[in-house]
Amino acid sequence: MPTVTPVPPTSTPIPAPDRAKYILNTTIDYDAHTVTVDETILYPNLTGSQLNTLVIAIVPNLWDGSFTLGSISIDGIPTTTYSFTGQRLDIALSSFVLPRDVLTINIQYTLSLPFAEQEDPNVSRPRIYGYTNRQLNLTNWYPFVVPSINGDWVLHEPWFYGEHLVYDSADYEVNLKFTDPATAPIVAASGVPEPQADFTRYTITSARTFALAASREFQVSSLLVGDITVSSYYYPLSDNAGQAALQASAEAVQVFSQRYGPYPHKSLSLVMGDFNDGMEYSAFFYLSRDFYNLSARTPANYLTFVAVHETSHQWWFEQIGNDQALQPWVDEALAAYSERVYYENVHPDLVGWWWTYRIDFYKPQGFVDIPIYDGQGFRPYTNAAYFQGAHFLEDLRTRIGDEAFFAFLQDYVVQGQGKIVTANDFFRILSEHTSTDYSDIVRQYFQNIY
Repeated sequence: MPTVTPVPPTSTPIPAPDRAKYILNTTIDYDAHTVTVDETILYPNLTGSQLNTLVIAIVPNLWDGSFTLGSISIDGIPTTTYSFTGQRLDIALSSFVLPRDVLTINIQYTLSLPFAEQEDPNVSRPRIYGYTNRQLNLTNWYPFVVPSINGDWVLHEPWFYGEHLVYDSADYEVNLKFTDPATAPIVAASGVPEPQADFTRYTITSARTFALAASREFQVSSLLVGDITVSSYYYPLSDNAGQAALQASAEAVQVFSQRYGPYPHKSLSLVMGDFNDGMEYSAFFYLSRDFYNLSARTPANYLTFVAVHETSHQWWFEQIGNDQALQPWVDEALAAYSERVYYENVHPDLVGWWWTYRIDFYKPQGFVDIPIYDGQGFRPYTNAAYFQGAHFLEDLRTRIGDEAFFAFLQDYVVQGQGKIVTANDFFRILSEHTSTDYSDIVRQYFQNIY
């Protein structure tokens, strides 16, 4: 009787996920200002090419002594074949990674947070990462694989103002605990918290970043917008301003969901920063403490329009990514103009005030499409990329009409969802929604031809 050799069942390959996943097991010593992290990155090769290197951004290493690397392993095997300079970690892989293959990268490290000294805002952007006397801020705090675009790893050098990082969309799971749970601070974070036995799990999908702020002094107010929880974190004596910021952000979520497309997450946290700057992250943003201090009982103020501006970044940054260093206008012009969209829908009597005091007070000039490195200072840069950008969008909207303008923006959100778009994508999608000639407007505001 012939011998029958059993044939093992064939395993079906697991399809590559649509994006990377970051799992961050994180322990914070709030009083010592230290953070211990065991990070796992599940990275699918979606570049379309074989990979034999990886480039990982480690922004905390820009501060002396802030980042201490413990170990790195790839697919469970420790590696030392890497170079690490400034914010850039280059890893030489032991073998080629084929398209659609998934790498498992484990990095163990500790953070010693710097004191967030506030410098002259005309010279350099206020410090956010680190701690102040009353809050701890984790922004761009974990190693992440930078985007690969046309075969190049994209990691720009930081600048005195503007943002230099470019992010792929990814999923995040942050398992957070404090060394002393009895004195744990109140936490504002990207993603929805789920209390576990001895830690809290935060999850968010298809996000550009995961940010976190913690303070023992935070007060919290929340509003529901549909099934979205919008929460405002602020300090004592700023209750009225904290409520005003919450109201403006909740209204903006409603307006932009109708005008642009749905808000993508289940939560949005707005945080009173213990510094003088606003900054957007995924489902999370900071507002300058000065805006709270200057807040009046009217929506005609900085707190309102900057809260609206940062809320709009959940569309122009979060859903539709761009190169913030080389083409900052692609998100910032739309975010600035979204303030106008908010006012026309919620406070139409204040649209003229907004143009006068928010935009034209600064006598904006310059080309919209400048990189951050060509801005010649914070004010000239924002005058060009933000405020001239708002004028460009107003002139464009007037030329092609509201119907085509908002149909374009809605389609732009659909086509750009989860991607990193360029100025060429912006104008390509725009051209699909109007046959009206607007080339003279582009020549007026832009130095490049699109």
